[in-house]
Amino acid sequence: MLTIMNLPVKIIWTKFEVDTSFFVPCLDSKPVINYLNAEATRRKYKVVCKQVVEKNTYGLRCWRIE
Repeated sequence: MLTIMNLPVKIIWTKFEVDTSFFVPCLDSKPVINYLNAEATRRKYKVVCKQVVEKNTYGLRCWRIE
């Protein structure tokens, strides 16, 4: 489980299918990107994560591409 600003963020990796994405609200994106990339690599997923603003909230949008 990922913790951001002392709040738990649960990502259900088994439901993360190709051509889907999820949003993780965060201000400091580097440790979150590192965690997401490491977990995706461990599961043999290919992902792309971009820093975005959605509904006036900073965070990361992560897409599974393969």
